[in-house]
Amino acid sequence: MKVLAGGPGWHVHDVVCTAGPGDRRVEEQHGTVSLGVVLGGTFRYRTAQGSALLAPGAILLGNLGQCFECGHEHGTGDRCISLHFSPAYWEDVLASIAGARRMAFRWPLLPASARLSPALAALEAARELGAPALEEAALWLAAETVQAESELPGAFRSPSARDQRRIATAVRQIESGAYELERDLSVGTLARDAGLTPYHFLRTFRLLVGLTPHQYLLRARLQRAAVRLRTASHSVAQIAYECGFADLSTFHRQFRRLLGQSPSAYRRPASHPAEPPSAARSCASTAARSPGSSERTSRGPEGSSSRTKAQCRKVRSSP
Repeated sequence: MKVLAGGPGWHVHDVVCTAGPGDRRVEEQHGTVSLGVVLGGTFRYRTAQGSALLAPGAILLGNLGQCFECGHEHGTGDRCISLHFSPAYWEDVLASIAGARRMAFRWPLLPASARLSPALAALEAARELGAPALEEAALWLAAETVQAESELPGAFRSPSARDQRRIATAVRQIESGAYELERDLSVGTLARDAGLTPYHFLRTFRLLVGLTPHQYLLRARLQRAAVRLRTASHSVAQIAYECGFADLSTFHRQFRRLLGQSPSAYRRPASHPAEPPSAARSCASTAARSPGSSERTSRGPEGSSSRTKAQCRKVRSSP
């Protein structure tokens, strides 16, 4: 785990996990309000809210003091950017967002979505720009997370272990070939490899991941392109090709649809991660004025700390 940046009440970590199917799951406890942005790999995350498959583009949601387990039954390794907020800092974030009143997340994750892609791309690019850019990007993502989670249905339904295994394999298959123009990643091929009919595969993939396979592939390519535009000096055409787009006009059209501006306009403010919405800017000014914000002890890849067996009983008994 590498600390990327931090300040009073907030920290951002780069977390690389090498655990695999043969490694024992370890019970942990969130020592902060935690968000985990999955960049690569897949893993199973289990809390009192349910058991979920985490794949690239998803955001792990961790409540302060909540016990959890992470497992890699379906593949080896993952990489995340984890964000940790003290209770006082998080209260300031909530106070700056209209209609946000709850401190606790109801779901264990936010599935991948087009809505979150601009904030996720800004956070990933901000790793190269230092602490001020990272804090602003983290606040933007926090605001988007609160708003998106508030719109989810009331209760999370845990998918079956079989469905999680099959879709995790498909996600890793897409990851490995996302930027190869000749790779066959059609629904028919992915469904056959997963041992499912195309319809059942499509339905299950969308249920677990939040997007259809094609939407997921497109989001992965565009988000990588957005990061490259902010962190590399290559031409737009070269970046488009590197990220799996053979047609430049298609890249421009899809990029504008997802990120809200053309690739050239997006890369212009190279010293700035992105222009966040007004709620995130308000969060930044409020948090900066808060004298009492302080980070609780944060140990482990998700701001975790030790816990008793009694504290984690709810996690073990959850589906």
